[in-house]
Amino acid sequence: MDVKKIYMDADALLEGHFKLSSANHSKYYLQSAKVLEDPKTAKILAQALAREIKASGLKIDTVCAPALGGLIAGFALASALDVRSIFAERVDGEMTIRRGFEITKGERVLMCEDIITTGGSAMEAAHVVESLGGTIVGVAALANRGFCKRENSDIETKPNCKLPQNIPFFALEDFTFEMYSPEDCPLCKDGSKAIKPGSRGN
Repeated sequence: MDVKKIYMDADALLEGHFKLSSANHSKYYLQSAKVLEDPKTAKILAQALAREIKASGLKIDTVCAPALGGLIAGFALASALDVRSIFAERVDGEMTIRRGFEITKGERVLMCEDIITTGGSAMEAAHVVESLGGTIVGVAALANRGFCKRENSDIETKPNCKLPQNIPFFALEDFTFEMYSPEDCPLCKDGSKAIKPGSRGN
């Protein structure tokens, strides 16, 4: 499966000047919502990710996704794995699990995002799951920005990766783009203004 081509065909691999959730800047941006707006494509990607997870032998009871970005990917993956789907969301800036979702003690939970950069949001939601008695058994995403080592990839874990090293991380593809701090961004120095097209505002 050529995941990069799927993103390009959906106009989901954007080129310009973008401010990422990490506050860093990049010339490229992955907009998974454009890929996942097609249910058939979402199903194909989720099934491919599910096959990889099943092949590992990992036992999962529930998929939990941080809202808003991971919602569709998480639900599609849970469907492909035939397990329960829940989500975490921010309330007054703090990640929480509500809407009647309950987690039993020892419930095996797989965290799911559309894209993993450093994994900060996924782990923020994971801590909430753990506080309710759940056990985080793995992390999954459609795309990996290359800071965290995924299963079946040669990319090594970078110092700013926030995913724990003792659980597996599954993703369909690595997308490694140059990123710059705002102070060192060559695009800014050329007079360009960064935009933020993601789910946390522009």
